[in-house]
Amino acid sequence: MIPPLELRTGLELEPSMAPSNQNWRTPPPNTPADPEEAPESSNQPKAVMGQTAVPPSTSATSGAPEPAMVVAPSTPPAPPPRSSKTPHSAFLEAVSAPKEVAGRDSGESGSADNTIEDHRAGDDVAGDDVAGDDVAGDDVAGPDAIFKDSVGEDTVDRDATDVTSSDTAGPAAQPVPPEPAEDGYGGVAEPVREPRPVRPYPRVVAVANQKGGVGKTTSTINLGACMAELGHRTLIVDLDPQANASTGLGIDPRSLELSLYDVILRDVALEDCIEPTAVKNLFLAPSSLDLAGAEIELVPQFSREHKLRMAIEAVVDDYDYVFIDCPPSLGLLTINALTAAKEVCVPIQCEYYALEGLGQLIRNVELVNSSLNPDLEISTIVLVMYDGRTKLAGQVVDEVRGHFGNKVCERVIPRSVRLSEAPSYGQPITTFDSGSKGASAYRDVAKEMDGV
Repeated sequence: MIPPLELRTGLELEPSMAPSNQNWRTPPPNTPADPEEAPESSNQPKAVMGQTAVPPSTSATSGAPEPAMVVAPSTPPAPPPRSSKTPHSAFLEAVSAPKEVAGRDSGESGSADNTIEDHRAGDDVAGDDVAGDDVAGDDVAGPDAIFKDSVGEDTVDRDATDVTSSDTAGPAAQPVPPEPAEDGYGGVAEPVREPRPVRPYPRVVAVANQKGGVGKTTSTINLGACMAELGHRTLIVDLDPQANASTGLGIDPRSLELSLYDVILRDVALEDCIEPTAVKNLFLAPSSLDLAGAEIELVPQFSREHKLRMAIEAVVDDYDYVFIDCPPSLGLLTINALTAAKEVCVPIQCEYYALEGLGQLIRNVELVNSSLNPDLEISTIVLVMYDGRTKLAGQVVDEVRGHFGNKVCERVIPRSVRLSEAPSYGQPITTFDSGSKGASAYRDVAKEMDGV
């Protein structure tokens, strides 16, 4: 006969924990009803929590042992209900809530590191049981309770809160960068750059680029007309033997008695050959075909590089702007223009070949600056004939802007048929088609140059 086994689990089994066989409830013979009253026996095995134990009784009729019983472990207490507030919202409430200091011991707050370690070790911080049974009636304090006790219960002063904010409130929210603004054409506008320097009047600007067909004459005429619209007295000096600037403003150079040829080679006063145009405040010093041989005739002349400078200095005080239309070469006429000017405006066609000649022009400007005109500098670069349908145009724009910075005008001149038609009518684009995209673009470039 198997000796009876005494269960000493320290827990009373609930009816819901009993197995399906109910015979074990009947105490076996010679066994007290209460397990605590049974005599202790050193040779009786004791049941261990969570292990299988043999029931203390056997069947009287069959003598076979009853089914084994499994003692289930005790159910742990339910965790405290989690708060619906996030750590970020709790931290904001703690910062915005009024602070109560009265009745609190300032030494109880402690440092940030000690506060966190005390919470983890279950010690009392500021008189509250964080890890004990007094928090929400549970054995283990939840993360929200620890967070609120360290930040939101006014037990930590503002200095300690600032120190522990990176540990208790989580990572700080990163600032959201503003969305890039859009320009008037649906594209992303360029970031705001440094303002262009304001230059004093009168300003003498040489529009130069040794490559032909890049829009030097078109830019000279239209920039002069836009400056005249802004109220500046403007003079255009046509130094190109082709005389395209003269015909583009409605003046036939063949019908004139005096031209720039007479001013440079015969020492005629520039004031005597200046002609008014149909645009208010806009004047022209016309060219002639005789200038084609002027470079050869200037070779034996004394101070040949300063001929145009001396002529312009006599009338420069009567104007706010003087634009010099240079020929597509780097001969003596262009050297005269660079010597007479204070600034250089370079129109660049948005194509690959325009970039090749730009380097040579920059070297010539540096040579003139070092030997003939120390005040000369490249002040403005205008991107012309821009075609937004091609990737090449965009690549040229990025390349030029990345190299020259704020010298490049923000507004580009688009390729426009109206800009090509205006010279045939002897008018600038501002009078030929004032509402066209080309007129608007040149007005913006003129305002950039003028610092408006």
